[in-house]
Amino acid sequence: MTDLLREGYAVSREVAREHGKTYFLATRLLPPERRPAVHALYAYARMVDDIIDVDMIAERDDAAAVADDEALLDRIDQRFRAGLAEGPAAVAPAPGEPATDHDRILAAAVDTARRYDIPAEYFTAFMTSMRMDVPSSSIYTDRYATLDDLRVYMWGSAAVIGLQMLPILGTVGPVDEAAPAAAALGEAFQLTNFVRDAGEDLARDRIYLPGDVLAAYGVDEDLLHWCRRTDSVDPRVARALADVIATCRALYRTAEPGIDLLSPRARPGIRVAFALYRDILGVVERDGYRSLSRRSTVGNGRRGGVAARAAGRGLAARLLPTAS
Repeated sequence: MTDLLREGYAVSREVAREHGKTYFLATRLLPPERRPAVHALYAYARMVDDIIDVDMIAERDDAAAVADDEALLDRIDQRFRAGLAEGPAAVAPAPGEPATDHDRILAAAVDTARRYDIPAEYFTAFMTSMRMDVPSSSIYTDRYATLDDLRVYMWGSAAVIGLQMLPILGTVGPVDEAAPAAAALGEAFQLTNFVRDAGEDLARDRIYLPGDVLAAYGVDEDLLHWCRRTDSVDPRVARALADVIATCRALYRTAEPGIDLLSPRARPGIRVAFALYRDILGVVERDGYRSLSRRSTVGNGRRGGVAARAAGRGLAARLLPTAS
């Protein structure tokens, strides 16, 4: 293993540990030899997402910064494609140039994709959805009229992430049999994030809640902004969020049987991720549907309880400190 690749997996692990606490906790229950690949995929997705977040902030003030970041996104995509074709060496910096964390993460992600023969089209779909978040992109979208429209976005932003994971986790039968549940779990995680982060998204002038669901309960954008500004919950907003949560729970029900289709050694980690993410919905409800003005989080004690039920108390006790 080259220094770039070794460093890439180490950086990826730190990115996952710092930014994806629930994800990282669940990953620690996976077989040790599989964890670096999961960290690499997470870090790659996080790297791209961070660039887009900068775009959305810069859009209001600095068009040149947006253009620079969009060019960076294009270079990352091109280098990743080259890496898939030629190997991690294709993403190494030019001779004499120091490696950046982008170089390191790209090398680890490329190595993972090639090692586990993950279809390239999954990464293409991911980048397409990411470009839907770039303000200067021709496919930029900041509102979604229906759940079906939102699911077009979630296919690349979430469903294919679940599909990327399948070759790493392993399955007890043909991968195709587990694919629908894996895609549904990716969507469930993403829609959970949309419910939890509704206020943060609104502050960026983005709404990832289906417009037809909001309209059905008499919710318009002025009302959403009022709830965020005043830390209040209008009953109409609560009912709309409850509707989206019901849709999300249906996705979890579709996904759950797929856990038993995974390799036995992978199941505890995915059960923990499943349980912890699904529990976020209950926290939103207990917080009175205030996700427009505050971020509902699963507390450390509750993480331990959920992890204990999902994976066994001994494992949860050892892992709990990492979930702080």
